[in-house]
Amino acid sequence: MLSNNVSRPFAPTALMIGNFVTGVGLLGPTAMLSELSAGLEVTIREAGLLITFGAVMLCICSPLMSWLTSRVERRTMLISVIAVVAVCNLASAFAPNYTVLLGIRLVMCIAAAPYTPQAAGVVGMLVPPEKRASSVAYAFLGWTLAAAVGLPMVTFIASRYGWREVYGVVGVMSCISFALLVWRIPRGLYGAPVDLTTWSALASNRLVLLLLSITTLQIAGQFSIFTFMAPLLERLAGAGHDAAASVFAIYGVCGFLGIMTATRIVDRWGALRTSLLSTSLVLTGMTVWSVGAGQLPVMALGVAIWGLGFGAITSMQQVRLITAAPAAGAAAVSLNTSMLYVGQAIGSGIGGLLFSGGYFRASGFVAMAFLTTALAAILWSLSFGSRGS
Repeated sequence: MLSNNVSRPFAPTALMIGNFVTGVGLLGPTAMLSELSAGLEVTIREAGLLITFGAVMLCICSPLMSWLTSRVERRTMLISVIAVVAVCNLASAFAPNYTVLLGIRLVMCIAAAPYTPQAAGVVGMLVPPEKRASSVAYAFLGWTLAAAVGLPMVTFIASRYGWREVYGVVGVMSCISFALLVWRIPRGLYGAPVDLTTWSALASNRLVLLLLSITTLQIAGQFSIFTFMAPLLERLAGAGHDAAASVFAIYGVCGFLGIMTATRIVDRWGALRTSLLSTSLVLTGMTVWSVGAGQLPVMALGVAIWGLGFGAITSMQQVRLITAAPAAGAAAVSLNTSMLYVGQAIGSGIGGLLFSGGYFRASGFVAMAFLTTALAAILWSLSFGSRGS
């Protein structure tokens, strides 16, 4: 609940920017795998394990940290998380070797795990119910901007200056996010405490379990390509650093357009139909990528179509979970975030195995299989009636 304070202008934007810096910090290695590999003297696959192991840690810690921090005042919790993210990024810039960098990243993942679900919960406290769906989608826009602006920025800085400089820049941005949260988020924000009863209620909710499965499938499919997108573009189409940065930018810009469109239509269409549209776009884009592998313009077109759907996928899942379990919305969103990271770990793990084995084209078809299954599961959720809408 919110105490006697009132919401402040720019508070949702401050939360969104927190998602941006968290997203850049967590996704950044995907856009500089070659630089990390060369600078740390490890293979591309080993550099990719920064994503895989980080995702495993995030998967475990998202529900755990949501439980441990459920009685902590939300403003205090959010600014503490971003403070640790800032320190870890700055420390990563000085990591002497791969092992130390991985250790720092795991600490950052433990701290960052509750940010996105708790930010979504705080948005719900600050806006009226009729605006909740669009506001949650807006807060998640930070992750879309992390792809649209952050990943091309990472590729540009890493290719010209080095991976250490990337971590320094992200650390400074995290400090700015910290200041914005301190300035704009009101005090006295408390959510419903999470206990064993909350988890057991969610575990017995068949729709919640189905939605969590959909999230895992959606993200696993995307990360089987996304984690290794830059080196795949190089191996399959001969793309250099600037071309890869341009493809990341196309992905992010289209993602921005897609989530802004979803934000405008979700209150009218409903989260279910918006989710069907976004998942269909991602599947179509991956199909174009897979069929056109080896032709840079065709692969870029596939990424553009994929991008139109990716940003809205997770935010629509969050909205549907809050609708399916309104009394345990924050806990359901934290579980969704956990499943998102399960999907990252599965997808990046499979993608790493395929990449190290030289099966560069296969990752696209694996992604298509995951997204086809996810689309079928979304259609199955129609059988739950109004709760599945």
